[in-house]
Amino acid sequence: MYDIIGKRKHTYIFSALLMIISLSALGVFGLKLGIDFIGGTLLEVQSTNADLLTREELCQSISQDICTESFIVQKSEDNRVIIRYKESDEDENKEVLAAITATDPGMEILRTDFIGATVSEQLKSNTVTAILLSVAMILIYIAFAFRRISFPVSSWSYGFSAIVALVHDIVIVLGLFSIFGYFFDVEIGIPFIAALLTILGYSINDTIVVYDRVRENILRTKNLNQFPQLLNQSLNETLARSMNTSLTVVVVLIAMIIWGSPSLLWFSVALLIGVLAGTYSSIFVATALVVSIYYYKKKKGLLSD
Repeated sequence: MYDIIGKRKHTYIFSALLMIISLSALGVFGLKLGIDFIGGTLLEVQSTNADLLTREELCQSISQDICTESFIVQKSEDNRVIIRYKESDEDENKEVLAAITATDPGMEILRTDFIGATVSEQLKSNTVTAILLSVAMILIYIAFAFRRISFPVSSWSYGFSAIVALVHDIVIVLGLFSIFGYFFDVEIGIPFIAALLTILGYSINDTIVVYDRVRENILRTKNLNQFPQLLNQSLNETLARSMNTSLTVVVVLIAMIIWGSPSLLWFSVALLIGVLAGTYSSIFVATALVVSIYYYKKKKGLLSD
């Protein structure tokens, strides 16, 4: 049997380092928000020669009101070019399209997206609300589901520990995407938010599997003097299941990253990071925190022998 709980201080240090790096990246680089959150227009075209469609070339044919710092031209694979700008007036859109057509008459428009400023602000608000409500409901659910084992620590302690693990996972994903945004121009859009919510669900599912085994063992043995050992036993009993489940998901996500559609690339990357972080946190963070709460209460004399 692995002494997972006994190594919790080491895993706390490792998690703290990951959190510090992620939060530092967020503080320094921030997140590169996409059109979904800042509003504007996005054009994706199939060019006959992507080298023709440069920012400098297009800006010679359009007004300076459009060709500001927000006017971005990005080359993609297979001679695809993505053009983003904040202006959204119909006349200005026609002006940009005319400049693209004049520069590359053989180009083909693949997609056009427009998000107004009001809509983008609403999306931001809805995103924060969705995540906070998800976290709150998860906390309430765990506290209710494990109310029968509110000893030697309360069921809210299980919920609190699970939420800390979720925050751990989300911060790591956000931190890495902050780095990706700075170095690889990866933008945050609605698909990324969908990935975050999926990560919340996957991570909490893995944690609840462990907690459920803890509940079974507590109700069966009622040997609360060996509470840390009992939690360690529960972790070992569910370890193989957690690892095997995560491995199957990781294999699928790697396949999507390598052979999937380019539009799903960063969505898949976000899920991959989240699944790995969630598997780690459900084993080394969520359950370990319950034990730390137990020892804290015992040290403060809040538990009876």
